[in-house]
This record gives sequence, C-alpha cells and structure tokens, in this order.
Amino acid sequence: MGTRRTFLSASIAAAALTGTGVPAGAEQVGDRGPGKPVRPQQPDAELRAILRQVDERRIEAIVRKLASFGTRHTLSAQDDPARGIGAARDWILQEMSKSANENMKVELQSYIQQPVPPRVPEPVRITNVVATLRGSTAPERIYVVSGHYDSRCTDPNDFTKDAPGANDDASGVAVAMELARIMARRRPEATIVFAAVAGEEQGLHGARHMATQFKAANADVQAMFTNDIVGSSTADDGTRDPRTIRLFAEGVPTAETPAEANIRRSVGGENDSTARQLSRFVRSVAVNDATGMNVRVIYRRDRYLRGGDHIPFLEQAYPAARFTEPNENFAHQHQDVRVENGVQFGDLPEFCDFSFIARVAKVNAATLWSLATAPGTPKAVRVNTAALTNETDLLWQRGTEPDLAGYEVVWRETTDNDWTHYIDVGNTTTAKIDLSKDNVFFGVRAYDKAGHRSPVAFPTPQS
Repeated sequence: MGTRRTFLSASIAAAALTGTGVPAGAEQVGDRGPGKPVRPQQPDAELRAILRQVDERRIEAIVRKLASFGTRHTLSAQDDPARGIGAARDWILQEMSKSANENMKVELQSYIQQPVPPRVPEPVRITNVVATLRGSTAPERIYVVSGHYDSRCTDPNDFTKDAPGANDDASGVAVAMELARIMARRRPEATIVFAAVAGEEQGLHGARHMATQFKAANADVQAMFTNDIVGSSTADDGTRDPRTIRLFAEGVPTAETPAEANIRRSVGGENDSTARQLSRFVRSVAVNDATGMNVRVIYRRDRYLRGGDHIPFLEQAYPAARFTEPNENFAHQHQDVRVENGVQFGDLPEFCDFSFIARVAKVNAATLWSLATAPGTPKAVRVNTAALTNETDLLWQRGTEPDLAGYEVVWRETTDNDWTHYIDVGNTTTAKIDLSKDNVFFGVRAYDKAGHRSPVAFPTPQS
C-alpha cells in the first residue's frame, strides 16, 4: 500500500457522523478529540502455553545449585570443579546447552578485564554464558534478558569466604535459564538472548562487555531487562508482597547528547525515554491473570545511588530496565553468612520465595515473547513542524516485518503517566491528528495481523 495521510480534522469528522458528532468507531473524550481508550494486550493461546511451562521446582533447583558453589566471586577460582565462579560458569553452560538446537546456540563470551581498582585489583577473565534464540522472520531485531551469576559477601574484594548469592543473583540467573529452556523450541519472529553475566559486583563489567559488543556490531537491541534480586517477596519487617515486582525505568536518558537534551527541554519528553516506553509495554502485556503479578514501575534508573546490569546498555543508548523484588532485606544481601543476636545473616536459599521467582519469570516471559512476536518499535518517528498549526502531523519509517498490518497513533494528557487513547491510522507512514501537540503527548506503535502491538515510539521534531 502506498503512503497516504489520515486526516482527523473537524471537516472530515463532520462527513462521517454517527449521531454523536464523532467519526464512526471512535469515542469523543472531553477535549481530546476522537479516539478509543488504550487497553492492555491480553495473552494469546501460545503465550499462555509458555507461561504454564514455567516450573517452580526447576527454578528452585537452579538457585540451590548455584548457591552450593560456596562463592561465585569474580576473583574466585576458575579451575576448581566444585567451588568458585569457574565451577558455576561451567555448570550454567552445561545446563543451558541441554536446550541448544539448530535455532538456539549457547556459547561463552569471555575477555580479560584489566585492573579497575579497588574491586578489580589485577587482570581477570570475565565470562558471560549466552544463549541466542534466533528469530524466524526478523532475526536482526534483538531482545535481551539477563541475571548475574557472580556473588559477594560483606567485603567486596573477599573472594574466599562463602557468598552463596541465592537472591543476589542466582534468582535472576534462574529466570533467564528457565526462559531459555522453555522458549528454545519455539520460533519467535525476533531474536531473544538469554544471558548469565559475571563481574556485576565488581562494576557491571560482564554486562558492559556484552553491550559494547552489541554496539560494535551495530546490533538492533530494542530492549534489555536485567533481573537482579528477584528472589523474595518478604521485607525486612516480615511483611510480604508476593504479587508485585518493581521495574526501574529511567526518564532522562543516560546516553542523551547535549543536542538531544535541548530538544527534550523544548518539547517535553522527560517522561518518554525508551526505558519508560518499555515499562509501559511491560504493564500492558504482563499484568494479567496469566502471570498473577502487578508491575510497579519506579521512575528511577535504579535504586537510590545504586546500579545494575541494565546501565551498560543504557550507556549504549539501548532501551533497558531492571526488575527487582518489592522490598529488599539487607540482612540477606552482601552479607557474610553468620548469626548475630539470634539473627541469621547471609544470602541463603532458605530466604528465597521460589513461587515468587516463578511468577517473576512469567512476567519476563510475557514481556519477551510479546516483544519478539510483535512488530518492532517504529523508527524515525517525527513531528512535522514546518508550519504553526493546531493539528499534529506525524511521520515514520515503515517496518519490514512480513506480517505488519498497520500503525496506531497514541496520546495522553501531559499529566498522565501512560497512554490513554489511540487512533488506528492503518498501513501508512504519515498521519494528521486534529489535536494540538502543545496540549498532549503523542506516540506511534505498530501492530501485526494477529493484533500484537509494539512498544510506543515517542516522536522528535522533524529536522
């Protein structure tokens, strides 16, 4: 179909009245103009089947096995078959390789990290274990999920003392490994990468290497999620929140250039980074009866003054966010295993909630599968600013997916935190909307023939 414009002006609306003064199939929403309310995307039969395969017992077995290696400190032994990060690395590789096939390859991604005092005092080999499930029709489009398999105790440089790291972060590794097992024999349209990375506790080194490798290859990574400390629903005061997972999503982009900052300040958009669009997408596809979870989006890059493995991807301008349990218990995180005043310290498996981790895995599965079976996020979305008008002209590049069916323009009030209304503009690359860009925020998303929708792309002014 050739390029066309969709006009939703007062004159066009008058030609298709339904008796209520709005175009057929639309709703009048106060002064927001014609549009339909944005609704969550319900899981289809294939996604529900995937979610039913998440196995709490397998997740528990992974967490307990990783904790059994004593310490997984990045500087610990790499050639001991029973203890240290090398033993954990080899076991993860062995387990993930059981699911390898003609579509999913499993490999080690290694490099020598040069000293970065004080936490990397000497050169050390850092190895990520990576399973890549190649997409069937859009393999160039990539989605990444990770957990970090290194661990630490109270002293971040102590690589001999026990550091079981059950919650931080065997829980996140278990999520990535379980999803790799389940999805290995399915055929997503886009590529999904399941990773267990190392060097997180010493400075996010393994994830940074992975992100820079993707960037050097000019890879189209459209989303990255790290699962870090997703093992417990119980807070330090004993209260439980077993149906909520936090998702940290930055506003002002980490990799924003001075020119991009100037544009953001002039048009708004501090709440419309690619990470925020990902967070909205997660809530739209993963908060439902099939996951049994609520996703609490936190408008921060990470916890207060802290960081995780999504940050290196943000540094490379890739969309990325972090899943973390609702309330951390610091007696069971970065602690020597010990008992003080009758209180057990240490990151032990006994303090994990394995049914909770399984539900977190379902949230990740719903998100990744929905991303990898929908069209990609629209590219080069722009607002035409050649003339001053009270209408809004949008344009974008057409996607290349064979099952691409069309596009929707979404919008919200500037004070709303999520998209509220949309108009289906069809299989086109331009649209004219009878709403002022001064008063609302706009976005564009794609949909396929089955109704799967992409994340929203936030437009920038056409240069």
